[in-house]
Amino acid sequence: VVFNNSKLCELIPHSGKMCLIDSVKKWDDESIICVTQTHRNHNNPLLSSGTLPVSALIEYGAQAMAIHGALVADKLGEKMQEGYLAALKDVNFFNNLEINKITSPLIIQATRKFVSQGNMIYEFLVTSEGDNLISGRATVVAIFND
Repeated sequence: VVFNNSKLCELIPHSGKMCLIDSVKKWDDESIICVTQTHRNHNNPLLSSGTLPVSALIEYGAQAMAIHGALVADKLGEKMQEGYLAALKDVNFFNNLEINKITSPLIIQATRKFVSQGNMIYEFLVTSEGDNLISGRATVVAIFND
């Protein structure tokens, strides 16, 4: 484990229960692999009527992207700008499971495909025990504060 939850929550604007990633398993300049069990928490803020829908995994992918961006910026001696998920494309839901019923850890992979002036495009994939749960492409737009 490269980083644990408490360190990760310092890297992204999410805190407390909304910080959904437990640990970073591996990362480099282009990609990150995160692991979590927060999908099983009874107080997960993304639960809807006691169920964590597969669409909630988009937020898990977005947090992995944010963590990756912060780690890369820190490595370069920079501070990550605030960013917003601007677009999703080619999102594939591989099943319609209640994600909170999955007992094994979730593996969240995000790979940066493009970066320009803080704006980024990532591909993401969330799996559990080798089964694909969701994948897609996300565009993140940086907000620069003067």
